[in-house]
Amino acid sequence: MRKQEPLFLGIDLGTQGVRCLVSTSKGEIVAEGKEKISHLWRQGEQFEQDPEEWWQTTISALKKTLHHLKKLGRDSANIQSLACDSTSGTVLAIDQKGEPLSRAIMYNDGRAKKEAEIINSQTTSFTERLGYQFSASFALAKILWWKKNLPWLFEKSRFFLHAADFIVGKLTGEWGVSDTSNTLKMGYDLINLKWPTFIEEKLGIPIDKLPRVIKPGEIVGEINSQIAQELGLSTQCQVVAGCTDGTASFLASGAHQPGDISSTLGTTLVVRAISYQLIKDPKGRIYCHRHPEGYWLPGGASNTGGECLEVYFPGEDYRQWDNKVASINLPTSCLLYPLTRKGERLPLSSPYASFFQVGQTKNKVEFYAACLEGVGYVERLSFDLLESLGADPIIRVFASGGGSRSSVWRQIRANILGRPIFLPQTTESAFGACVLAASPWWGKIARAVEEMVSLSEVTQPETDLVSLYQERYQAFLAECEKRGYLSAGEVTAKKDKYPQP
Repeated sequence: MRKQEPLFLGIDLGTQGVRCLVSTSKGEIVAEGKEKISHLWRQGEQFEQDPEEWWQTTISALKKTLHHLKKLGRDSANIQSLACDSTSGTVLAIDQKGEPLSRAIMYNDGRAKKEAEIINSQTTSFTERLGYQFSASFALAKILWWKKNLPWLFEKSRFFLHAADFIVGKLTGEWGVSDTSNTLKMGYDLINLKWPTFIEEKLGIPIDKLPRVIKPGEIVGEINSQIAQELGLSTQCQVVAGCTDGTASFLASGAHQPGDISSTLGTTLVVRAISYQLIKDPKGRIYCHRHPEGYWLPGGASNTGGECLEVYFPGEDYRQWDNKVASINLPTSCLLYPLTRKGERLPLSSPYASFFQVGQTKNKVEFYAACLEGVGYVERLSFDLLESLGADPIIRVFASGGGSRSSVWRQIRANILGRPIFLPQTTESAFGACVLAASPWWGKIARAVEEMVSLSEVTQPETDLVSLYQERYQAFLAECEKRGYLSAGEVTAKKDKYPQP
């Protein structure tokens, strides 16, 4: 019998459910499966889930995926390795046996605001050196909340872990292992690659309650033989360290070298670049993850994005509006910042920023186009901010998210950015986990990304419109400065032609 090619499995543990994919070493997706998570406990700002439900849902999703694989004539024993990603900032406490001591505190839980303030007041030198502040969403603030409010749980805890760490522990029996991506929000020092002393000395959290940290893609161990038998996997299948869902999506985007940026346009706009240098932003708009190969991943999230279409064109077919935009002259005569609520995180840091419109639109089609342009200007300003803070010049844009499926919107964005936009075939977090799982096989994560991520389309800027959009963008910058959202000259927009990849 001819030996089948090696396969790799990715697990995406999200708030709503678990999604699994199996891919070849060249990134072809050959099987998939998913299962919903039924319960989310919410009380005010508190959000919790049951880690045991995560595990049962993961097992169910894995069985569906591997059944699908078998139906297609593929052997699950050829799965070489697997990896798991999960939500950033979600944290749980386990005992000596790996049993959860309570429900997990979710990434969007806001109970630990006071604890975040305490951490920031005690760690000024650390936060200045790393370039970010702790918030209530960070795992470290939630652990401190447990210490202050549930001392019995804190004392009984053997390890504080992230969601992906828990699944890895269940799969391997190796408890207390995490990765540099997840541990950023637990206070891990990404420069010196160790737990900083302030966690124990100033916060009273013993370092031995925190996990051992390795890089995403490093091998944790082989899968537990009993679980391997239950699932039909080889007992030699390796489990590698995972990452946050945002990092997994980044890997799936195709960005893999300095000068690349992943730009995800969903309800909001999220950008993450690759840079040789650690980028620090005193205003907190940008913070850096660490790439497993030593680069830095500066990025952030805006409060605007596709949500402006959901609000101003609710329930409508955007494809029909795209067709109408294709028939009008661009740029539009209107400038707008398409915020749908008060406050902005990126590229501005202002609790007072709000929607603005300069100039009148002739009709609803032009207003629709102006919304697309407005998000493009926000994206361009985010890129210019990154470069102004010292990030490597951005050359290639790898787009993902629902908004990037619109060819009209991609073209407008390419013209505003003055850069080509590369659209990958899939940017699911579960596929990023497949890439991570395959990285030991390929030798490097960047090589795995290069070999496994396929592009479906490249949108080049239209030369005759780039200069026109440059003028409109300068006017957009001036309006932001006029309203006090930006300091004069804070962000310098390049006027020269961007280098081509």
